[in-house]
Amino acid sequence: MTQATKPGRLPGSPSPATADGLGGLERQRAWVEVDAAAIEANARALHRHLRTSELMAVVKADGYGHGALTVARAALAGGAASLGVATLAEGIELRRSGIEAPVLVLGGLSHEQDLRSCLHWRLMPTISRLQEALLCQSLASGQGRPMALQLKLDTGMARLGVDWEQGPRLVAAIAELDAVRLAGVYSHLASADLPPGEDGGLTRKQQQRFEAVLASLRQQGLDPGCRHLANSAGALSNPGLHYDLARVGLALYGHPPAAHLGGVVALEPAMALRARVTLIRELAAGVGVSYGHRFRTQRPSRLAVLAIGYADGVPRALSNQLEVLFRGQRLPQVGAITMDQLIVDATDCPALEVGAVVTLLGGEGGEEITPQEWSNRCGTIPWEILCGFKHRLPRLGGSGGPAAR
Repeated sequence: MTQATKPGRLPGSPSPATADGLGGLERQRAWVEVDAAAIEANARALHRHLRTSELMAVVKADGYGHGALTVARAALAGGAASLGVATLAEGIELRRSGIEAPVLVLGGLSHEQDLRSCLHWRLMPTISRLQEALLCQSLASGQGRPMALQLKLDTGMARLGVDWEQGPRLVAAIAELDAVRLAGVYSHLASADLPPGEDGGLTRKQQQRFEAVLASLRQQGLDPGCRHLANSAGALSNPGLHYDLARVGLALYGHPPAAHLGGVVALEPAMALRARVTLIRELAAGVGVSYGHRFRTQRPSRLAVLAIGYADGVPRALSNQLEVLFRGQRLPQVGAITMDQLIVDATDCPALEVGAVVTLLGGEGGEEITPQEWSNRCGTIPWEILCGFKHRLPRLGGSGGPAAR
């Protein structure tokens, strides 16, 4: 990190126009910093942990808010063999940007035009019904080239996927189609992030159902292709869940999916959220602050206004619960978080001045604020926190320039 990007330091003179057209304004108010080297290191560590199983880097939701292209390139450099996206548009974005690795569309696709686009862009659709497989067969036959697809089994999530008991029959039907190739059979774990003994045996039951399908396929001489079941929690908690591949999301970005899995693999958080102080206010005791006066000063106070708010992805539910870091010191946020701004009590931090940069998420001065801390305080999950940062926040790489989008 260059001196101009260190939290608490004023930037240097404006830089020439950058690739995203901001012309040096990237750090004018608030921004997200994405450490591609951390993502690459996490991918490498996770790949080692999986041993003989492959790593699929899940880069949906714009790479969990980090920038899908930045994450995809870093994860592939770190040993990921394939990528997972949620939507067709996400997969096409990767292809248009030159990504050639296998890409699985994890969301359901059933319309002819969507599956035609999968064939054109060499994306693997997830299917849950024979109708989808037959549509793929028709499209691939018309193009004169085979189409790879993957079958999802519902083993206990009650979401996408064919009922696991019908899985062998559907695989057998797909095997009769000459223009499609079954590239994989997979399912998704519903409670693998719970500590052992707290999921009511659901993870074990889901694995047993998955195994039952695989055993039936072996008996019929049917090839399931790549077998995968584990998400981040499954990958970290139990090697028996690894199979041929693990689909890793949250852990790739440097965060364990549960506290009891925190030490399994050394992970580096890849995101930091910074904002700049735009004004310092000196207020007497007893003054109401922000909408609804949900906070009143209890003493003569020195309050700092930060140029970031809920329209940037800072949950309003964190009002009067958030903390920020300045030179390693935690400062409390006070009053209601507003659309574009929030207020911090800097009474005990005289060094904080207009133009200084504070850290809302990430590490600074030996302290760290994590997405888990935010999610615990506002009653959600770290996944939602990371995915919630809006695109008006520039994504900057470790060099200070724009991260790939």
